[in-house]
Amino acid sequence: MGKSQKKKSMRRHNPMRVPDSHLPKGLASASSTSTKNEAILPIIQKMEGPDASDRKWACVAVSNLIQNDSSTRRLLQGKNVVGALITRLTDSEDEVVLEAMGALRNLCIDGGYDICAEMYNKNILTILKTFIPKISNILSQYLEAPKTAPANAQRLVYDFADNVITTLWCLSETSNKALNAINSINLIPFLMSFLASRNKLSIAPVLAAAQCLYVLTDDNDSASVSLKSNAEYISCLLSIAQSPNQPANGKSKDINDHRLITLRCSIYLLTPFVGILRNISPLPQPSAASIVDIDKDITLPLLQPVISSVKLPEIASRAQQLVDGLALEPQIEKMSLKNTPKSDHKSSSEVELEQLEANLRTVQLALEILTGVCATLPDPSAGIEGETEIEDEDEDMADDDEGWSICFFNILLPIFQSVIDETNIEDSGHNNDSANPTVLPSLVPSLLSSIQPTSLSFPPLATSSIHPPTTTALSAIHISAMECLNNIFLSLATSPSPSVSADAEGGCKVWNEVWASLGVVGTELGLGQERRKEMWEIGVGVLWGLALVWKGTLSATEEQIQVLIRYCDGASDEITKVKCIGALECLAQYPHSITSNQVIANYLLTLLPTPSSPSPAGVESLIQAVSALIDIYSDETLPYDINFRQGDMLQTLVASVENVRKAVKRIDRRKPGGKDLRRRGEEIRDNLVAFIQYRRNLGLQN
Repeated sequence: MGKSQKKKSMRRHNPMRVPDSHLPKGLASASSTSTKNEAILPIIQKMEGPDASDRKWACVAVSNLIQNDSSTRRLLQGKNVVGALITRLTDSEDEVVLEAMGALRNLCIDGGYDICAEMYNKNILTILKTFIPKISNILSQYLEAPKTAPANAQRLVYDFADNVITTLWCLSETSNKALNAINSINLIPFLMSFLASRNKLSIAPVLAAAQCLYVLTDDNDSASVSLKSNAEYISCLLSIAQSPNQPANGKSKDINDHRLITLRCSIYLLTPFVGILRNISPLPQPSAASIVDIDKDITLPLLQPVISSVKLPEIASRAQQLVDGLALEPQIEKMSLKNTPKSDHKSSSEVELEQLEANLRTVQLALEILTGVCATLPDPSAGIEGETEIEDEDEDMADDDEGWSICFFNILLPIFQSVIDETNIEDSGHNNDSANPTVLPSLVPSLLSSIQPTSLSFPPLATSSIHPPTTTALSAIHISAMECLNNIFLSLATSPSPSVSADAEGGCKVWNEVWASLGVVGTELGLGQERRKEMWEIGVGVLWGLALVWKGTLSATEEQIQVLIRYCDGASDEITKVKCIGALECLAQYPHSITSNQVIANYLLTLLPTPSSPSPAGVESLIQAVSALIDIYSDETLPYDINFRQGDMLQTLVASVENVRKAVKRIDRRKPGGKDLRRRGEEIRDNLVAFIQYRRNLGLQN
């Protein structure tokens, strides 16, 4: 059972704000599903026209048209709107540049990876680099002498800086190539200048700078070292995190700026700062900052109230009301070009929807950070890296494509079988010792509330969400909360807490809450329902963790067992199958449920090879199934052992030995993770032979 960790192959923390996976590919489909086809051509034409006011209007129109509309966004992409907007960043008119930057920022946020990658490939960073010193100079002038600063200084410092920083933030999550290019810009001093001046600025650029810094320091030594090497930067971050009640002053050109009203003087502003401190921990020694226990003194005290205070059903209900109200407002495509609203014009419903989304994203970020806090398992591969030899027997391995995910499999700890999920174990530099299992259960009630889906958490099966930004934020919260639970119960299984293990009633309650969540998520996991699928993949790991912590005292219903079996059979990856088998293994060891034990054991036997046929499962699933059967029937005194004897399971195991041996021998140690998987397979193969001999020696009759 692996910990949920941040993926290194795809750096983006936030999912696409307005997903389009439910739409068919191609411009034809985008055209057929968009209601704004007629507006596209005038926009492209005016964006390249001689009149500056037309060019400005076209940039504003892009922002308006793509709002919550993935079809129109894709249609604009097909007309090279990204390239046209990048060209406008060098326009002779400042207002055109400002609006083009805002449109690009909105495209980044709404469109995700594809648009960000297109911007990077079209060399947007070359232009963005030129904006950094310009913004810095005007920021200095504005802070030192506001009255003598340029007339548009406030807008440059607030809106333009916010848009540039947010775009850089999104680009840094696109690929390692883009991240390396942004590292070369050395953004740290620029971003820290906003944080240092937070009490004199609007919340928007400060929050954007904090979010960007959080992403840049995540598993990125270049930015982390640059930040850690400056004592003033560390002092600034700590002062913010350790002063939650310190007011964040700021001025806004609009008293209704929800980013200012919502977050000023609020703990929500602290969330990215906490994440930054965790990313760069441990802090340099010797210094006063190095004695601060980031997790114990800062992360848990500040972030637990964030997740415990949110009421997701109320937010979803309010969002539904606001969306219904928007239907009564005039639509942008019905307005004339002359009367198109300014880019910063929003109705009260739109403002409140954005406010709700901002709060949800903050909760999501808090949960993402807490996922790391909950990941306390030491690296099981430590101390075994010295083995590099490859035995001669590997030369006769079959070159068959069985879809093994061996790069995710690692040595299983003595306490239980564990699979490492998609990434490496969290760097031991984090102060994980402080987040011990005796503290972690206090997070569970809030996390259980956060995994319960609302009416807007996932798009309907036949169409898109009524408000995609709210839906993606809600589903991201559910997934992050499930990841936290996964890591919590992995930690408890690794370092058992007697008081937790003894609370069988509490374990049953958590078990039922997780199943209630997955029941609402449902099993319709087709196109456009990727987040539902992700909930199940992580949720099965949580079920395994729960079953481990309360092994022998936790029972499952017949329906739950059948769901796990069906999900295991239908899973496309080995990791998910192993999680299902691991959960079933633990459930089979409930002493008073002989029938459930029989159902699970019979299923596990179907995964074994026979003398005439190989295993229908992948090698990882096979190893886990063999290990599970050995563990289940290792104590012949338990009531359910009668199933082993009456089912003649010993003979089935005997018949599988030779093909189990062959399957283990075919594991390629030269592939990533193959050495650990091979070692584990050989261990289970030997255990199988020893177990068969043990059961024979018992001489028990049916």
